[in-house]
Amino acid sequence: MTSSKRPSRRDPRLFPATVVHSARLTPNMHRVTVRGEALRAFPWGGYDHWFRLFFRYPHQERFHAPEVEAETWWKPFLAMPDETRPYCANYTVAGFRAEAGELDIDVVVHRGADGEIEGGVAVWACAVRPGEEMALLDQGLMWDAPADAGRVLLVADESGLPAVAGILRSLAEAPKPPAVRVLQEVPADADRRAGLVCPPGTHIDWIPRADPHAVPGTAALAALRDHTDVDPGGYAFVVGEQRLAAEGRRHLHRAGLPKDRITFSGFWKSDRHPADRAQA
Repeated sequence: MTSSKRPSRRDPRLFPATVVHSARLTPNMHRVTVRGEALRAFPWGGYDHWFRLFFRYPHQERFHAPEVEAETWWKPFLAMPDETRPYCANYTVAGFRAEAGELDIDVVVHRGADGEIEGGVAVWACAVRPGEEMALLDQGLMWDAPADAGRVLLVADESGLPAVAGILRSLAEAPKPPAVRVLQEVPADADRRAGLVCPPGTHIDWIPRADPHAVPGTAALAALRDHTDVDPGGYAFVVGEQRLAAEGRRHLHRAGLPKDRITFSGFWKSDRHPADRAQA
């Protein structure tokens, strides 16, 4: 995960939990719900609150939680032997219910050319059963809108949809919510998310990919490049595939939005960009 700034972090603490539910949310998004007594104290901050997700690999007989005692937790984690070191990935809180100690994780279902589910988290999410042990490491927020931002622009591919949904929900609860415009790319029309909690007047452009083989984020970036009505006093949050995040930030800055009013993060990097294939 690359970003415009170092995300805010809290005191490192691992939250053990178990899977209680797993179901398809839309054709290309799967939701896993986990529960744990420790999660009642998870310091959820709303917006795009993210965490590191740990679970066992298929070849491992049981889950071994990493030791987390400092911000350098990753050193002993990487030193764990292959037979015990768990899978680790970064995800956004899709939903949180403190009273129940429950947290939702929305995972994009990636598929290969033959239709097989690809990616460690997608394979885990679609196959996991209730009772499976796992753990979360709180990482805080990247959201950093200035208090005087009267207009907000959110741009994402499907990997950023949980963050966009969380931000909209938090902004809807603000005493004086800003005017919000969303450019949200999704794999297919059926992946539009109905019932999002939004501030009044929010305008969402759902952008289903016309070409199922196109690199995710390409359509959102094209829509953003057509967006020239940039308020220098506003704020933008651009996340998803690395090129969408980096070139989206570059476009917004050239259009007049100061760099310190843009949060951008490449959640992942595709190796299918034409220029990348030409250089390979």
